[in-house]
Amino acid sequence: MTPFAPLNRITVDPAVMSGHPCIRGMRVTVSNVLRLLAAHHDQKRILEAYPCLVAEDIDACLEYAALLANESEVAASA
Repeated sequence: MTPFAPLNRITVDPAVMSGHPCIRGMRVTVSNVLRLLAAHHDQKRILEAYPCLVAEDIDACLEYAALLANESEVAASA
């Protein structure tokens, strides 16, 4: 079994959403998913609103946010 690699799902492309972090190259930004979660939308509701997403995409957004919140650790391990 391959370990879950959430950051592989997060992409940054200057040609997509002005270079904001997106999910799998789509026009769905990490920040938008995080805002929905912060507004107490559950995963089921988000997945219904964005049928192109899967639960692992939402998990990846949370992992990405956690890494950014502890940015000094990310820089040190890079």
